[in-house]
Amino acid sequence: MLREHERPALPHLLRDLTSDVTTLVRGEVALAKAEVTEKASRITRSLVSLVVAGGVLFAAGLVLILAAVYGLTALFDQFLPLGIAVWLAPLVLAIVIGIVGYSLLAKAKNELAHEGLALSTTAETLEENKQWLKSRTAH
Repeated sequence: MLREHERPALPHLLRDLTSDVTTLVRGEVALAKAEVTEKASRITRSLVSLVVAGGVLFAAGLVLILAAVYGLTALFDQFLPLGIAVWLAPLVLAIVIGIVGYSLLAKAKNELAHEGLALSTTAETLEENKQWLKSRTAH
């Protein structure tokens, strides 16, 4: 047993320091794993949204063009020659669908851009641990 005025032996201090550093490194690795898993989950959700948006755009484009092109062609035929109405109606519909699709794509892209890949929590705790280790070894 150590008395109050005795200092611990160097091997004992090194063993404690090694144990503390090992525990610290394991904790940091666990934190990094958790943070990477969380980031991957968020990115996966955003990518799934992007794929779903693309599928919806495709289906909507097909259905809208198919359903509306005849009606719009008939409407344009009232004011324009049939030769122009037949290509103008699908063109107008394609532009409208393209605008909707672009807005969905821009939203999904924006979500992905804001996510980032930096492990901010891990970086913060590594800095804290660095400071702790410096203070621990300075004695």
